[in-house]
Amino acid sequence: MVGIGFRKDFAAKFLNTTDLQPDFIEVAPENWIGIGGLWKKRLQQALEKYPLYTHGLSLSIGSPDALDFDLLKGVKKFLAETGAKVYSEHLSYSKCDNAHLYDLLPIPFTHDAVKHIAKRIQTIQDFLERRLAIEIVSYYSPVAAEMSELEFVNAILQESDCDLLLDVNNIYVNGFNHNYDPYAFINQLPLERVAYIHIAGHDQVSETLIIDTHGEAIVDPVYYLYQYTMNQLQRDVPTLLERDFNIPQLSELQGEIDRLKKIKADCLTKELYGIQR
Repeated sequence: MVGIGFRKDFAAKFLNTTDLQPDFIEVAPENWIGIGGLWKKRLQQALEKYPLYTHGLSLSIGSPDALDFDLLKGVKKFLAETGAKVYSEHLSYSKCDNAHLYDLLPIPFTHDAVKHIAKRIQTIQDFLERRLAIEIVSYYSPVAAEMSELEFVNAILQESDCDLLLDVNNIYVNGFNHNYDPYAFINQLPLERVAYIHIAGHDQVSETLIIDTHGEAIVDPVYYLYQYTMNQLQRDVPTLLERDFNIPQLSELQGEIDRLKKIKADCLTKELYGIQR
């Protein structure tokens, strides 16, 4: 299964064309909770055709602030009403002193942060009565690190007993920016916890820096990393194509979806004889 984010930018065209035919759609619950009128109708139209996966933006897992239980109540109701298959969030923080920062900021790779976040994830899962898939985010500078990114992520997954959203592009971006091998990184993750995959385009702004934009087509090295990941997983993990702006013709997005589905099918049917890197 390969899906697409259901974005208001192209919702009307998407619902009235056959140019783009994903296997599922994804939304951020907080962008749709309590919505009415035209947009509620369009979401309902989409849900009549496609299963729903969700990816939150506002829980601020790493924040020192208390969890927002009003938000969680709304999320729980939304997930139930829409029959959402997965609820995922970012391993980052976006709120401090009750001020929303409108960005996904990195969390210090520290032992105290692991304990803090694991406890919050356990609380969230208990409240929602479902597992949470947490995403490894892109970042551009480590903050007060006591351990490696890999050690930090694996410790949180172990202590919280949550699922993993594996964003293949983020791993590629982080590997490039912080000079590590993304293939080796993926090999050392608990792949049995991968419940969901994201993949997107990025913008290389210099010889030493890539910015994770979700505004460009997927590049070949990220496709190759996805191919490697699927070959390691050997199971049909739902994959989302992310495109947040610079939206091309819907047929171009379908072309990316088709390539991802072909890679996945080759891996799952054991027709892949070599990994291109």
